Amino acid sequence: MTAALAFVFLGILLVLLMMLWRRFSKRERMRRLDEESRRIVDDAHRRSEALLEESRLKAEKLLLQVRTEHEQLVQKEKADLQAIEKRLLAREEAIDVRTVTLESRSADIGKQEQSLLDRKQELAAEAARVAELALQARMALEEVAGLTREEAKRALIEEVSAEAKREVARRVRLVEEQAREEADRRAKKIIAVAIERLAGEFVTERTVSVVHLPSDDMKGRIIGREGRNIRAIEAATGVDLIIDDTPEAVVVSCHSPIRREIARIALERLIADGRIHPGRIEELVDKAKLEVDERVREAGQHALFEVGIHGVHPELVRLLGLLKYRYSYAQNVLAHSVETAFICGMMAAELGINEKEAKRAALLHDIGKALSHEIEGSHAIIGADVARKYGESAKIVNAIAAHHEEVKAETILAPLVDAADAISGARPGARREVLESYVRRLEDLERISNAFRGVEKSFAVQAGREVRILVEPGKVSDDQAAALARDVARKIESEVTYPGHIKVTVIRELRTSDYAR
Repeated sequence: MTAALAFVFLGILLVLLMMLWRRFSKRERMRRLDEESRRIVDDAHRRSEALLEESRLKAEKLLLQVRTEHEQLVQKEKADLQAIEKRLLAREEAIDVRTVTLESRSADIGKQEQSLLDRKQELAAEAARVAELALQARMALEEVAGLTREEAKRALIEEVSAEAKREVARRVRLVEEQAREEADRRAKKIIAVAIERLAGEFVTERTVSVVHLPSDDMKGRIIGREGRNIRAIEAATGVDLIIDDTPEAVVVSCHSPIRREIARIALERLIADGRIHPGRIEELVDKAKLEVDERVREAGQHALFEVGIHGVHPELVRLLGLLKYRYSYAQNVLAHSVETAFICGMMAAELGINEKEAKRAALLHDIGKALSHEIEGSHAIIGADVARKYGESAKIVNAIAAHHEEVKAETILAPLVDAADAISGARPGARREVLESYVRRLEDLERISNAFRGVEKSFAVQAGREVRILVEPGKVSDDQAAALARDVARKIESEVTYPGHIKVTVIRELRTSDYAR
């Protein structure tokens, strides 16, 4: 019993001790919390005071900066106002000076106006007196001349009108001469540029072709038994075979270069084949015709490609290729056409017109020569008809027809083609002539020119295409010079045979000289 009470008493004591310990711990914790809170509050007070002090310093600094800037701005505005005030003062002074000057000028102008009014009155009085004197003088002149005022005015107008017409005629003549000189100069420049840019070539005309033989024994095989082989060749090709004493050669003669070319190709193949009899001859001649036709088309196409033209009808291409075997005064017509196209294109480029059309017209200008041996008429007209038939434009057709002035030129292409054709045919080396006949023609031209009265000397130039005649100015006047040129041209037409045309130029020049001693 005693032990149990002791145990209970001990438990109560322990509970009381624990309660006391908890109360003591709670008070201690509260004390520490109070101290911590007081410390935090003190720190907050210190930080707030520091922030307030820093803010105050920043505010004072900013206030000082603003005050400084404001003072600077005020000083600047004061300076600007002072400058404006000075300018206004200067302007006011200038205005005052100008006002004084204007007042002075106004007074002077008033005086001048009064002087002018006085002068005007004097002039009016003087004009009235002059008019009265003029009336008296006119009446005296009418009485002396026996003409009224209207009659005198009419006579004066007629005289002035005649003088004006003479002056106008003189100026028109001067302008025409200047325009002619300028046109001549530009034309020569264009032609010179076109010629110097072109280096053409020509092919010598031949009426025979030579076929070389491996040996003279081949001549007998070509002739055949009783001449049947040579007769078969001539009948199939339309040429003449000349077999003479020329060693290892047979001459093919024909005026037609195409038939001559067919015969030459067929004969060379017969010689290479070795089988020469009428049947084989006909077979190889047919093959040669096909080959020449192909060469003709290739030549036409090559010419078009060289000049840079497309869209030409195949028949015109074939006719163009045929010109490879046509010649004019020893100049190959196809080479001449290509050369003419280049020259015409260059001149068109210099003039600023369509270069392609100019080349096309010039390339086709002699297309009629491919048919001139089959159709009667001028090759220019024939060529124009063929070009029209195969779809060429009216400009091209007219240029072809008019390039020898047989029809009227309708566009600028016609004279361009005509000029290019003449340049290609007349340039040195383009056409070959026999030297003796060439020299004889030049001598005849100079002889005919020298036979006229007043001719001092004459010169045949431009390969015989122009005659320049120098006359004595004392014996031949300007009007007589024109008549002399016409008479010389008519006599040349009647006595000399020549291709194309010959220009006759009469030069009348008066020269005077003296010596200073």
